[in-house]
Amino acid sequence: MSEPLPLPVSAPWIVLKFGGTSVSTTARWKTIRDLAAARRAEGARVLVVVSALSGMTDTLKGVCAELDVTQRLAVWARIESRHAALAAALGLAPEAAWRTQLQSLHALLTQAASAQGALPWQAAVMAHGELLSSALGADFLGAHWLDARGVLHAHAQPNQSERVQRLSATLETAPDAAVAAALAQRGEVLITQGFIARDAAGATVLLGRGGSDTSAAHFGALLRAARVEIWTDVAGMFSANPRQVADARLLRQLDYEEAQEIATTGAKVLHPRCLAPLRAPRVPLWIKDTERPALDGTVIGAEAVSASPSVKALSMRKGITLVAMESIGMWQQVGFLADVFAQFKRHGLSVDLIGSAETNVTVSLDSTENLLDSDALAALAADLARVCRVKVIAPCAAITLVGRGMRSMLHRLEGLLAELGSQRVHLISQSSNNLNLTFVVDEAVADALLPRLHALLLHSGALRADDVALFGPSWQALYAPAPAAQPAPWWRGARARLLDAAARATPRYIYHLPTVRARARALRALGAVDRWHYALKANPHPALLSALDAEGFGLECVAPGELDAARAAAPRAPRLFTPNFAPRADYAAALDAGELVTLDALHPLQQWGALFAAREIGLRVDLGSGVGHHEKVRTGGSASKFGLPLTDLAEFLALARRIGARVVLLHAHLGSGVLDATHWPGVYAQLASLGERIGTLRALNIGGGLGLPQRAGEQPLDLAALDAGLGEIKRAYPQFELWMEPGRFLVAEAGVLLARVTQLKSKDARAYLGVDAGMHTLLRPALYGARHGIVNLTRLGAPADALYQIVGPICESGDVLGNDRRMPVAQEGDVVLIEHAGAYGAAMASNYNLRGLPVEEVFE
Repeated sequence: MSEPLPLPVSAPWIVLKFGGTSVSTTARWKTIRDLAAARRAEGARVLVVVSALSGMTDTLKGVCAELDVTQRLAVWARIESRHAALAAALGLAPEAAWRTQLQSLHALLTQAASAQGALPWQAAVMAHGELLSSALGADFLGAHWLDARGVLHAHAQPNQSERVQRLSATLETAPDAAVAAALAQRGEVLITQGFIARDAAGATVLLGRGGSDTSAAHFGALLRAARVEIWTDVAGMFSANPRQVADARLLRQLDYEEAQEIATTGAKVLHPRCLAPLRAPRVPLWIKDTERPALDGTVIGAEAVSASPSVKALSMRKGITLVAMESIGMWQQVGFLADVFAQFKRHGLSVDLIGSAETNVTVSLDSTENLLDSDALAALAADLARVCRVKVIAPCAAITLVGRGMRSMLHRLEGLLAELGSQRVHLISQSSNNLNLTFVVDEAVADALLPRLHALLLHSGALRADDVALFGPSWQALYAPAPAAQPAPWWRGARARLLDAAARATPRYIYHLPTVRARARALRALGAVDRWHYALKANPHPALLSALDAEGFGLECVAPGELDAARAAAPRAPRLFTPNFAPRADYAAALDAGELVTLDALHPLQQWGALFAAREIGLRVDLGSGVGHHEKVRTGGSASKFGLPLTDLAEFLALARRIGARVVLLHAHLGSGVLDATHWPGVYAQLASLGERIGTLRALNIGGGLGLPQRAGEQPLDLAALDAGLGEIKRAYPQFELWMEPGRFLVAEAGVLLARVTQLKSKDARAYLGVDAGMHTLLRPALYGARHGIVNLTRLGAPADALYQIVGPICESGDVLGNDRRMPVAQEGDVVLIEHAGAYGAAMASNYNLRGLPVEEVFE
């Protein structure tokens, strides 16, 4: 292969920065070599910026505190051994040039710190982590070694202490064509150090935490680079800390302001200081994974992708201290805040968040930006006590939602605010730039709270993870073992047939019986469950009832009409009658027909006891909490109308004994859409424990609510894990039969809704796609925020270039079937397919606006 042609002096620069884990192994250095070669092949000059080997900066910091020279040199020997081992693995000569830096470090460690002054000496010692790694890398890459201290210059800022000036210095950099040209003369691939610079006197200074990222950004600005690439051990920035939230989504694109907010409010992958230098010259910044270079990563630039508002990230900072200051005298008192904040300045403390009322001002202090200890806080409180009452609240955590247009998304935060409402929220702060919303809570609850809040943001649509222009895969999808591939939905293989059906009339529901049978057989394979009942309310179509009867399912009904439908379609199928707040006549008719009736209140026994005398009955209890993605699908807890509270159990049993009724079934159903396989074994264990108090009990019914993935990255319910969990409980309570009553799980995927595009309209920045189906046809999105996949069946596979709000023809603002869906550009007459519509679709349809009911059709 011929050598590439020399680059002109005007060739663009690309800056590649590699962190400690990225420079600590042979494999990673080979990746660095490949990446540098690939960027050179693009026609760019390459500047590689490296950190010290992982852990090396901490080692050097420790040796600076060691007074005994012998001990220092013992540490030096370990440093030499580690670098020599890596050099040998890289195939470098024993006396390669990197050893010059090793000898320089040896000379420093033999000096007393006072020889140069303690802080300058520390800076010079600690700089050797990067000096060593970059020199070693230059030998391996055959690149020109550049001393960063000859290019990056620190500038002392007002009010900076000497310690900050030496160990956390500030750089001021602007593009400089002369420097770029001078560096171009030195070669096409250069390697230099992060973390270090020089001051006005020429002494070595350090850039503090995140210093290597900061160095790379300043080099990128100085050279007006085509881009800066930060290579680290993760694929990019995520919508939450992925080590706490496995479902956190990769952020594909951010603008500088969003990235700054996310970094400032807790994200560790990028230091906030590294973005400021890049803004003026508009240099893009990429974040990529050294271990997996092919992953997309995060691109940060001057302009974000055009999109509707979305929460981009949920960040968290711990170690927050709140200082609450209260005084009736502060109201309309000129200069009060000036007096208060003068005390913070006097004690060298930087205030972060501020909340105020007529008689209270509360501020937060971030431990990462302040040297906080009990003495400093006590001294501050003593000075503040002269003008107000002071209360220190710690430790706290600040949880921040970041995203453009935050105020326009407040209506989507109902579930998140309800979750936070159960916690002690000490401070709420919303930025005037409409980029963030912060809640300060007790630190002890923050770790558990974060994944719950992230899940609520996903389900509410406030975090629009399905928009592939904004969000990539979840952390779990990228880094966890790959889950088993899921089969393509049945409708993809039936596209032509579906288009023919749509040509006859829309809106039209289509039900695919083979999918219903497959779901039924998957559940029947669970050995722990003795009897299955289909919750008929999900979809009472006779063909579905007959198919499920043939698969061995009974039918669970909640109204007389459902009992009639069950008897007509599957007369021999076992039936349950589980009404809620039904009239007396419903119970009487069901009992006369010999149905097993389940009660969930005292009232029927108290007022209509004769109906149930000497009867076998079921009892539905409320175990005290609900589950599900929305409050309207949670059927447990004090906010739900379902179930007998456990405090009434003894009275219910006493009433039953008094009239000779026998409780043979104990039932609990706490909510729908559950993907956690541990939920039902937990319900089973609670019911079994209660059941031992009821001598007549034959069976336990642990309800349904088995969930189906609705969003990208969600994993299917693990049926094997569910069966194992149920089996473990069953072995402890073999005296009870186990029943379950799924509905949506059996029929949702089997059903699709076909609709036709009626109109398209643009309004401000939003594009509306109208269809002839609406909330009268499919109520779930309007009723409880359910999400359904929506595709343009006519243009299946075409590029998704448009962002639509998909709406129906009903005269209601809530007539929205899908928000912010990326789809191919549509035309009037296109056929749109709505997925997972086999449950609670036609069953909940209405003739509202006299639009008529949808057509239903069955595919075999």
